Amino acid sequence: MNTLVVYAHPNRESLSYAFLQRVLKGIQDHSAPMEVQVLDLYEDEFDPRLVFNKEKRRRDMHADPELARYREQLLWADRIVMVYPIWWGRPPAILLGYIDRMFASGFAYRDNGKLLPEGLLKGKSVVCVSTMKGPAKYTLFWLHDAHKVLMKKALFRYVGIRKVKFFEFGSMESPKGRHESKLRKVYRYFRTANA
Repeated sequence: MNTLVVYAHPNRESLSYAFLQRVLKGIQDHSAPMEVQVLDLYEDEFDPRLVFNKEKRRRDMHADPELARYREQLLWADRIVMVYPIWWGRPPAILLGYIDRMFASGFAYRDNGKLLPEGLLKGKSVVCVSTMKGPAKYTLFWLHDAHKVLMKKALFRYVGIRKVKFFEFGSMESPKGRHESKLRKVYRYFRTANA
């Protein structure tokens, strides 16, 4: 199984980075052979900005040569893992910019005249590993699970990806956040899970 891990946090001393390391260790310790690519959006200096003008038209975004390597990664992957913090109830701007630029019409989906387009990334799975300062149930009760709805329904289902799993950890800036048990949970999942 080919796994693309997309990491979106600017600090390598962060708890998000610790989760990234546990994801990678779990995959490494899995009994089945797996290939892994890691895309650190900050280290890669990924430009999240959309630019549309006379030279760069939105309808041509699916073939932008600047994004060719990233498209190849997404096509290569059987499983996409995203590791990121939740800031203001949603993923960081750099990850949202990656989504805006990469999940383009003609690459990730194709309009077909129906209510929903044809998803072109069918057969892949996604795991989202996210952390936040607020309580674990904050996004459910105060934001009506907006983060999960955004990722699962507005993005992944739209492009044909049906299998989506979330690890959404709250109270991560609290000494009572049970960090080590949450890190172990993520490690165990990736050590044993199939796509």
